[in-house]
Amino acid sequence: MDMIENNKLLLLSCCAPCSCAVIKTLAEKGESFDVVFYNPNIRPYTEYLKRRDENERVCRRYGIDFIELEYDNEQWCKLTKGLENEPERGARCFVCFYMRLKRVMEYAKENGYRAVGSVLGVSRWKNLAQVNAAAEQAATETKVAYVDIEGRKNGMQELRSRLIKELELYNQNYCGCKPLIKQEEK
Repeated sequence: MDMIENNKLLLLSCCAPCSCAVIKTLAEKGESFDVVFYNPNIRPYTEYLKRRDENERVCRRYGIDFIELEYDNEQWCKLTKGLENEPERGARCFVCFYMRLKRVMEYAKENGYRAVGSVLGVSRWKNLAQVNAAAEQAATETKVAYVDIEGRKNGMQELRSRLIKELELYNQNYCGCKPLIKQEEK
């Protein structure tokens, strides 16, 4: 489906702490958008559920529709095989960003969204240029526009920190992937 049925943006969110300021700001500006949670990199599964639930709670607070796509950690592991020892911001991160953005862009195209944006580069632990490069590659392949979302500058970091405290958000201490995982934690 190439025809745009609505004028909505689809915002890929990794977690509530990274997305809360962006969601609040877009909602208050009256932007038309939905939030999608596609994070097959998050392990263990109990951690995935905590992050999903917190993200959904933030969306409910601001009246934003929340979409959860499939949890496909097995596919994520296949794509990142051999990159387990890469450092943060290394090659594994690029592959991870690309996988997630491409899947979300495919969903956006199938469901008539005008574009995709993400908060994958909001954390200071992430490389925004790397996220944008992965998005550009996925956008070229899917023919879905990517909107660069700024979530660090112009007071966004301060708003984010305030909202994490104000909303008492669960704030994890790692990105999501744990390259070496015990079988029972899946």
